[in-house]
Amino acid sequence: GKAFRNEITARQFIFRMREFEQMEMQFFVRPGTEKQWFEYWQQQRWQWYVQLGIPESWLKLHEHEHLAHYANYAVDIQFDFPFGYREVEGIHSRTDFDLSRHQQHSGKKLQYYDTELKRSYVPYVVETSAGLDRIVLMFLCFAYREEMAPTAQGGEELRVVLKFPPFLAPVQVAVLPLVKRDDFIQIARKLYDSLRCDYYVFYDEKDSIGRRYRRQDAWGTPFAITIDQQTTEDQSVTIRDRDTMQQERVNIHQVNDYLKERLKLPLCS
Repeated sequence: GKAFRNEITARQFIFRMREFEQMEMQFFVRPGTEKQWFEYWQQQRWQWYVQLGIPESWLKLHEHEHLAHYANYAVDIQFDFPFGYREVEGIHSRTDFDLSRHQQHSGKKLQYYDTELKRSYVPYVVETSAGLDRIVLMFLCFAYREEMAPTAQGGEELRVVLKFPPFLAPVQVAVLPLVKRDDFIQIARKLYDSLRCDYYVFYDEKDSIGRRYRRQDAWGTPFAITIDQQTTEDQSVTIRDRDTMQQERVNIHQVNDYLKERLKLPLCS
């Protein structure tokens, strides 16, 4: 939810703000097992970033040398931003500080009865806390590329591309009639309508096909589907891969299966 911080100087785009979105979890554990659970959540949260497409070489763990008075373990997951390694998430073992203070000031008993130990105790808390805005900035910084790409005339030009992991791309599929011909447009519109309930789809018929490809590259669209003359003859379309710029011919009735396989979320361990 919404969080606020008394930052004197908000800076580095959306990395440091006075008002931001925070994703946080409080995990209650038996006293004496907090180190085990701290290490478990440290590993799980690290893998979350890796499974979403961030290479491990872009991440590092930063162990706190000076702990808060209520903590006994703390580590940050840092990402290699253009301005250096900075925290995107913290994992902390907060002992029983949170619940014991609630108990003290509310006058309400917040102990848990453990049926295995046959006694009551105030649970310890392992916390994970991630800044959503920072994670968005992390993916933007990771995805942004400037690279040379071949032109139709045999030369090269600078291509700006956002290489988002496909399942995270704001626009996942572009549907493009090769030229403004009624039969091309009719097929393209029908295909667009069939896909837009399952994917984030953009329809575009303005400018040359090359300019439209470059526009989609800059938006980070993983796949661009083009309807051309051959489509009217054999019901096949070309699907262009954003990263390799290679095109593959696919039957229009198999497009949904093609995209489903390539846009599925990774399995979490």
